[in-house]
Amino acid sequence: MNSKTVKFGGSSLADADQFRKVKAIIEADPARRYVVPSAPGKRYSGDTKITDMLYTCQQLAAAGADFSDVLGKIRDRYLEIAKALELSFDPTDELDRIAFRLKEGATKDFAASRGEYLNGLLLSNYLGFPFVDAADVVRFNENGTLLMSETMLAMREVLGKLENAVIPGFYGAGPSGEIITFSRGGSDITGSLVARAVRAEIYENWTDVSGVLVADPRIVPDAAVINTITYEELRELSYMGATVLHEDAIFPVRAAGIPINIRNTNEPSAPGTLIVADDSADSDVQTGYTITGIAGKKGFCAINIQKAMMNAELGFCRKVLAVLEEMGISFEHMPSGIDTMSIILAEEAIKGKEKTVLSKIRKAVSPDSCEIEHGISLLAVVGRGMRRTRGTAARIFAALAHARINVKMIDQGSSELNIIIGLLEGDFEEAVRRIYDMFVKSTIGEDAD
Repeated sequence: MNSKTVKFGGSSLADADQFRKVKAIIEADPARRYVVPSAPGKRYSGDTKITDMLYTCQQLAAAGADFSDVLGKIRDRYLEIAKALELSFDPTDELDRIAFRLKEGATKDFAASRGEYLNGLLLSNYLGFPFVDAADVVRFNENGTLLMSETMLAMREVLGKLENAVIPGFYGAGPSGEIITFSRGGSDITGSLVARAVRAEIYENWTDVSGVLVADPRIVPDAAVINTITYEELRELSYMGATVLHEDAIFPVRAAGIPINIRNTNEPSAPGTLIVADDSADSDVQTGYTITGIAGKKGFCAINIQKAMMNAELGFCRKVLAVLEEMGISFEHMPSGIDTMSIILAEEAIKGKEKTVLSKIRKAVSPDSCEIEHGISLLAVVGRGMRRTRGTAARIFAALAHARINVKMIDQGSSELNIIIGLLEGDFEEAVRRIYDMFVKSTIGEDAD
């Protein structure tokens, strides 16, 4: 029997009305047989996510403080949903067990996972699907690393016997049965694992936007939706800050050739964004734009090193990077010239270590100058169409030049899939808008003509 794995995010399950939408979506297609829910998200601006309340409970418990009021609010959220849906579901006993575990010193991972666990029980009750605890099928080793083979075996053994199932996202279990979570947003990964395990024809990831957008809508209102994108492009955009899908959710389904469809729970008729394994669906045909997307992040700095005849000094770069390795610091990019090199890294990674790092670099390579420049942002322009289009880089930098935006760094890989640009943080938003206008807005205008 053909199957689809469907994952619903926190906003899609925030209240009873959203639960009704989810049920209608599932019942509209019998192939939607395996369902992965997140914990209830915010119902409105200023609301608190269930997961955040559970973190608060754990922190209060660890400090020996009373957390019953917060736990009571969690109970009320689930009871409110259950009552509106006319279900007999009551989380009280489960929450009592959670409270006991927290008082006994349960971990943050355990506390955070209970939002998905309880929501899985509630959704299972509502749909009439069997509930499968993710702790029984998602396996981690003692270091918290996902064990893919063991997870696939466990999932196939359990899900192979079930025509339908609800499997909560975000968590699994270690060798001793202890609860271990993925990073925030990790329910996307669970959905991807389930899709691979059941050999789904497609993995539908339902959220509160109608697909992956070309640019951040907080910067570019009404940004266009990307119709089709490759796994590789999405990973580049996710790594650079696009947050529709957890970047690690790509790997399980990519290996199995299963496409991902990002859909909107509040607009189920919208086709969303299809994420595919290769570029058989031509970017230029599908979107009309040379680029696929723009994404970026702030919070970077650059270690700028200068030394005459640097290029002739054997092992220069290795010695510099050895300092970072010794200090436990990873870097993002390393543009260089004949006598200069810059290392771009996250501000957080070097925080509190600046003086030590500079001192060690000076001792290792005796540079003419070595300093740290703060306040840098990185912006990535991504698109497989760039490989086949002349003058893409020229258009990007023309857009920035017209806005009088100074470029601090340029990095383009051999794949020609993306161009990464270093900018001052104050120029970041305007740079995104200018590049969007150059490649998307102007194209829309041309199409209108």
